[in-house]
Amino acid sequence: MKVIFMGTPEFAVPTLRKLHENGHEVTLVVTQPDKPSGRGKKLKKSEIKEAAEELGLPIFQPDRIKKQENIEVLKSYNPDVIVVVAYGQLLNKDILDLPKYGCINVHASLLPKLRGAAPLNWAIINGETHTGVTTMQMDVGLDTGDMLLKSEVEINEDMNVGELHDILMHTGAELLIETLKKLEKHELHPEKQDDSLSNYAPMFNNENRKIDWNLSAKSIHDLIRGLSPWPTAYFTMDEKIIKVYESKYKIEKTNYEPGYVIKANEEGIFVAACDGVVILKEIQMPGKNKMKIDAYLRGNKFPEHISLV
Repeated sequence: MKVIFMGTPEFAVPTLRKLHENGHEVTLVVTQPDKPSGRGKKLKKSEIKEAAEELGLPIFQPDRIKKQENIEVLKSYNPDVIVVVAYGQLLNKDILDLPKYGCINVHASLLPKLRGAAPLNWAIINGETHTGVTTMQMDVGLDTGDMLLKSEVEINEDMNVGELHDILMHTGAELLIETLKKLEKHELHPEKQDDSLSNYAPMFNNENRKIDWNLSAKSIHDLIRGLSPWPTAYFTMDEKIIKVYESKYKIEKTNYEPGYVIKANEEGIFVAACDGVVILKEIQMPGKNKMKIDAYLRGNKFPEHISLV
């Protein structure tokens, strides 16, 4: 198949590589423009651009893909299909209708659950025990197109979003190849989404990243692992932001108010929640590197018997 591939972050790289390895003709790779990064504000290539350069594939980096002159560029490649994986720009109807087989998206949830920008994070934050990848025939809505194929994975109680990301990016690549095989053989059976089963998975800000110690211990643990290693959950102490990367929890009765620091030792920082205790295992103090608690306490003290609320 003649494929135009649209993607930007690391999550999209295995799918691009699989397309190339499986004999599909990737005629163009479309990715976001290079962006300033770091203190020096040097332009940084997307992970997809780096992969495309390594594979010797042509690259197109429009600022707005929906501009008519950019649509004309896509038309000139006469693709059989456009594959979209975490590209970062919405496509309009002119682009969706351009390829023979339309545009197929690899979405990191079991649709119709968790439409939107951050489905991996919210699957963990919501305490889901399984999630997966869906290939979808794209339409003009936000993740609302007909579902094609799904692949499910388990989420264990201590898995963080970084680990889930690394599993699903490879699962998605395999599923896309299977989808294209069935597409060519006319073996796909598109399924409409039930909008009533859908939830939105929004991006993160200072409000929804902050730990609320009044929640259950498990909910706090799920927030921490659902935001680790990025963008990270946090709490404040003496007006300083402390990021948390790893935790455990216990459901048990305590006599402490939520947010009370019970103790801090080599096992972790023990903080009361509404129904138990959250044990912080890895943190990052302002201006410092992240550290395991046992290592941190060898050179620092963490105050005990105080409230973080």
